Amino acid sequence: MHWAPEAIYTLCYFMHCPEMEWENPNVEPSKVTLQTERPFMMLPPLMEWVRVAVVHTEHRRSFSVDSDDVRQAARLLLPGVDCEPRQLRTDDFFCASRKLDAASTEAKFLQDLGFRMLNCGRTDLVKQAVNLLGPDGINSMNEQGMTPLMYACVRGDEAMVQMLLDAGADINSEVSNSVHKHPSVFPETRQATPLTFAVLHGHVPVVQLLLDARANVEGSLQDGMENYTETPLQLAAAAGNFELVSLLLERGADPMVGTMYRNGISTAPQGDMNSYSLAAAHGHRNIFRKLLSHTEKEKGDVLSLEEILAEGSDLEGRSPSQIDLIKSGKARLKA
Repeated sequence: MHWAPEAIYTLCYFMHCPEMEWENPNVEPSKVTLQTERPFMMLPPLMEWVRVAVVHTEHRRSFSVDSDDVRQAARLLLPGVDCEPRQLRTDDFFCASRKLDAASTEAKFLQDLGFRMLNCGRTDLVKQAVNLLGPDGINSMNEQGMTPLMYACVRGDEAMVQMLLDAGADINSEVSNSVHKHPSVFPETRQATPLTFAVLHGHVPVVQLLLDARANVEGSLQDGMENYTETPLQLAAAAGNFELVSLLLERGADPMVGTMYRNGISTAPQGDMNSYSLAAAHGHRNIFRKLLSHTEKEKGDVLSLEEILAEGSDLEGRSPSQIDLIKSGKARLKA
């Protein structure tokens, strides 16, 4: 595993800085000097730092340890230390360039430059950036299997999203499943679409823009196909974002869609953890009520004769309100 220079400096800082400095972010850290003795006995040994940092690097499918991996290790190994979660960034691209020949490395650097130009928020650089991205142009994917449009959705950059769509970006592109072609794909983001990332980060205007441009409201899910990744509605329901749930439901999102197991085997006919389950599991009562009220408005919300007869024995001796509750529709029974 290759260690980037800034990772070494960060590791050096955490292993040798006095306790008061990393507890107080307002204090300017002193210049780090290598010492034979550690200032605090509670600091973990070097191999423990290396082990935890490398685990974080391997988790994100990278070939190079960077400073953030060391900070995540510090969060686990040092009491009282905290740091922000790792962000989806465009500066992890050419970590595999050490294994490539000169021509391939040059192409990687040019592609990286193109992604950075599109990531800086300058919409007037789109044309120049696309020329640097490679043969796939505006739909090029980096080692994380993500396109420029996906990164714009992560940032919530509405103007850039519109410019990329106008330039021909694929609105329903999916994060790659190919480990060989895109070695640093995060397992949790496989098959995610631009709409998925906009929903994940709660950017309502970008979600609205994508849906108006005819993005698939179910993300990567195709009609009649099994679903192996969360739909945008599932993500919004789990997060408790009422505005996004309402918007996705208006655009035809199906709350009954569940996520199948990765190996294709599911324990239930409707799949695992649909939007109802996720809203309930996270305690979002308002979302759960919204899903129920929306489903009751859908067509076909009538019990079949077979279902009514099957429930006939349960209806005797019950009050009218209880009977209404039982006969409130297929969707409520399924939920």
